Amino acid sequence: MSTVILFNKPFGVLSQFTPESGHAALDSFGFPPGVYAAGRLDHDSEGALLLTDNGKLIKKLLDPKFEHPRTYLAQVEGTITEEAVHQLEKGVTIKGYRTKPCKAEIAEEPDWLWPRHPPVRYRANIPTSWVRLTLIEGKNRQVRHMTAAVGFPTLRLIRVQIGKIPLGGLLPGEWKIITDKVI
Repeated sequence: MSTVILFNKPFGVLSQFTPESGHAALDSFGFPPGVYAAGRLDHDSEGALLLTDNGKLIKKLLDPKFEHPRTYLAQVEGTITEEAVHQLEKGVTIKGYRTKPCKAEIAEEPDWLWPRHPPVRYRANIPTSWVRLTLIEGKNRQVRHMTAAVGFPTLRLIRVQIGKIPLGGLLPGEWKIITDKVI
């Protein structure tokens, strides 16, 4: 039986076991031996990351043909509009690539949200807002590129769900072994 772990990756931590360029890595969180990240989140993104010792599961989770959904909350600069959300849903062109259609909606700042260290930069004259995006693909820094393409750069990005597995109440740095059907 394979081990599957749901981890709330903190801001500033790499999705690998070897520290690099001054960033902390997964080696400092006490995971059982033999597990590897099934996907990645950039060091400046937070939230749900799966780890497992099942190579076939990792391959399936990363293979684009399976289109498994991943849901993100993005805090963006400015007050995001319905028009921008509609553009995100239809797909936008980033770096010469047209993104697949996705689910997008304006969201409220979650009441369960933990403070980020360091905090997101604050500008008194520029408001921020939140958008929830569910993608079925995972290009490098895709959510950040997508929100910027519609005029609302991402300030904070949190993956809140992978497939049917929600982050739940895990705080940054916490993890748990899960038995849910992953895909």
